[in-house]
Amino acid sequence: MSPEREPRGGGAFSVSTGVAGLIVVLVSYAGPMAVVFQAAEAGGLSASRVESWVWALSVGSGLTCVVLSLAYRVPVITAWSTPGAALLVPALTSYTFAEAVGAYLIAAALTVLVGVTGLFGTLMRLLPQPLASAMLAGILVGFGMDLFRAAESAWWLVAVMFAVYVLARRWAARWATALALLAGVVATVLSGDTRFTGVRLELATPVLTAPQFSVSAAVGLAIPLFLVTMASQNAPGVATLRAAGYRADADRLVGSTGLASALLAPVGAHAINLAAITAAICTGPDAHRDPAKRYGAGVASGVFYLLVGVFGTTLVAVFRALPEALVAATAGIALLGALGGALAGATSAEEYRDSALPAFLVTASGVELLGVGSAFWGLLVGVGVHLVLRARRRPAESMKQLAP
Repeated sequence: MSPEREPRGGGAFSVSTGVAGLIVVLVSYAGPMAVVFQAAEAGGLSASRVESWVWALSVGSGLTCVVLSLAYRVPVITAWSTPGAALLVPALTSYTFAEAVGAYLIAAALTVLVGVTGLFGTLMRLLPQPLASAMLAGILVGFGMDLFRAAESAWWLVAVMFAVYVLARRWAARWATALALLAGVVATVLSGDTRFTGVRLELATPVLTAPQFSVSAAVGLAIPLFLVTMASQNAPGVATLRAAGYRADADRLVGSTGLASALLAPVGAHAINLAAITAAICTGPDAHRDPAKRYGAGVASGVFYLLVGVFGTTLVAVFRALPEALVAATAGIALLGALGGALAGATSAEEYRDSALPAFLVTASGVELLGVGSAFWGLLVGVGVHLVLRARRRPAESMKQLAP
């Protein structure tokens, strides 16, 4: 079920949803993809296998974005597991790539199992909405601050983009993010601050790797990959959708990403999962004024993912050639609306504020324990505080009911 409708502002496939999809892909490849390349380098993979890996992640993310967004009329954004890729940096020095592919398949099978049994959805339904919003705000606040931190290296670029965004919000709110991005690109090109030399247009070719199963890889790689992907990616991804008011079936979403991971593991995909940060770009008001039509941003994201997949490392090189300040400013501006909504949702209910605050702070801290990111720990701390406070209040409420 979609959130309550707002005033209509065009169809689901509009300039604003298209720009939101483009920003999703820009942020994904300019940042998290670097971890994949780092893991590939650590494992000594050939250029063809790296290209196949990028192809698999792009195609898997693209297809799941398009299919799930259209099926549920919800902006479902998927991506690859960045914590999972980080696990592979040391793991690929200990296991062969064939053993790693076998571990990918085991992790994908566990993901499908969790979705089919309904366990994941049950746990997510028990999560109070303000705590989900607090966690989302904790994730996004860093991107909001990075918008202005980028001014240290390119103050003129940030100033131009932010000024255009503010002016557009005043007179053409639907176009604000798009115009800010356009202004940033134009300013970057005019300044000559790009690094496109050596970028060649080439089609990607998937390479099949037969899986090899071993107990050591199952225990040392498959299970950790499954756990960090569920805790650091899928749980925050569902929470992001729910914080925006969407109620798509969490079990089916997670099960679908597990199935995509299993199908694409032999050509290099280590894990396809729900996204949180980039999902917030498409679930916020800048993507579309009407929440029921924001699924168009999910479809647009999928189309751009597929386009990158077709050309493999060529377009990845283009994204990585963009200045870091441009990427940071674009992401920060695109997420301002979602951050404001998350902060409002986290503090709207007074009875949850004492637990939402630590959930926000732990998530925003970026702390990583046992290989699991801060979003999971923020949720865990927030829920724990809420349960303790609720247990403390119940006896007092009972005494009030007994009083004459």
